Amino acid sequence: MSKDSGLSLTDKDKSYFFHPFTALKSHESTGGKIIVEGKGSTLTDSEGNKFLDAMAGLWCVNLGYGNTELADTIHDQVKKLSYYHSFSGMSTDLAAQLSERIINMCPVPMSKVFFGNSGSDANDTHAKIIWFYNNALGRPNKKKIISRLRGYHGVTVLSAGLTGLSNLHDGFDLPLPMIRHVRPPHRLWEKAPGATDAEFAQTLADELETLIINEGPDTVAAFIAEPVQAAGGVIVPPSEYFPAIQKVLKKYDVLLIADEVVTAFGRLGKMFGTSVVGMEPDLMTIAKGLTSAYIPLSGSIVSEKVWQVLRDGSEKYGAFGHGYTYSAHPIAAACAIKTLEIVERDNYVGKAEKQGKVLHQLLQTHFADHPLVGEIRGQGLIGAVELVANREKPEAFDPSLKIAPRVAKRSMELGVITRALPAADTVAFSPPFIVTDSELEVMVKTVRKAVDEIGKEIGRM
Repeated sequence: MSKDSGLSLTDKDKSYFFHPFTALKSHESTGGKIIVEGKGSTLTDSEGNKFLDAMAGLWCVNLGYGNTELADTIHDQVKKLSYYHSFSGMSTDLAAQLSERIINMCPVPMSKVFFGNSGSDANDTHAKIIWFYNNALGRPNKKKIISRLRGYHGVTVLSAGLTGLSNLHDGFDLPLPMIRHVRPPHRLWEKAPGATDAEFAQTLADELETLIINEGPDTVAAFIAEPVQAAGGVIVPPSEYFPAIQKVLKKYDVLLIADEVVTAFGRLGKMFGTSVVGMEPDLMTIAKGLTSAYIPLSGSIVSEKVWQVLRDGSEKYGAFGHGYTYSAHPIAAACAIKTLEIVERDNYVGKAEKQGKVLHQLLQTHFADHPLVGEIRGQGLIGAVELVANREKPEAFDPSLKIAPRVAKRSMELGVITRALPAADTVAFSPPFIVTDSELEVMVKTVRKAVDEIGKEIGRM
């Protein structure tokens, strides 16, 4: 029988909990925050301190903390049907209803949705779908997937390789050999001086085409992209970018995966990010906002073009040999149905668009002329400021200074939880859709204060 150690929560956490994305050795001495309660946009830790959450958890708690409708829905479903699987053609009423709802909501024609537990496994599912698809078409060599540097597509063995961030590769023998990366549409660092957005977009499309040709078009299966690269820096592409990219993909019969894990269900001020940036995907990945993160659920959505090949391929290979114990879990499905109902009924997409305008005005007001800010980026209710050593050139800070992590740490000490993004010195904002104007003002002003204080520490203010 287990026995309580008598340790404090912080010591229990340090002693027994293996944290994700954490510096393991230093955490043993520093510990972390223990969050015990959330309501609206506010979190409370084990010591009674309150924090405004400027990140909606990890870009995901769109409806805010403590939504009673979602809590009641989950409670009721636990009592009615706590679990059933979806293998061998079995289903539940909720899986059928949710699937129909998602397909009808999609911004481009789609056919079927496969359910998983996270964005990571959903992108792994897409890879297996794509490989099965090309095998069924008699194209066994067409298996490579191209992603973008600074893209984020998950942490499982394959999806971590698709992610274009070195901290997900170093020490893990990743990425796998069938993955390639191209440059992202990051104006600050990648765009040639004097180039227009259209010229920049065409340059990136030309580079993609060159890579496909060099690899061999008969070996390249898919290109995966977020409408806006979130964890990579909140990188918003030029309007000309995806039309130019898609022209290349169609030329070489390369499928397009839209990774909408962060952007779907309103984050960019539209129901789907693909509508904002002009993507016409063959496959889509959803998660996070699907349940407002109240319970894990993801979806891998496929077009009719892809579905017909999978369907016919199963005659050759037998049952589609992929799935998860918790695929379309009835509690998660019930939560998702209620989440989407609330989003549509209460116009949360419109609220995200409205509050996004407030956020971006505040970012411009407090950071546009700041000597340490190289660029302000965002779309809808997601934004970021990138901190630089020289905004005229521009020139990045020495990574060893860890400027953005220090800003995020100081912001938390001041009562606002934001996030330092891993690719550069970028501080992100992605609050719940229910955030108020006054809360947004506190968030932005607090981060500005933190930037000023860190700037003084390094002798730059």
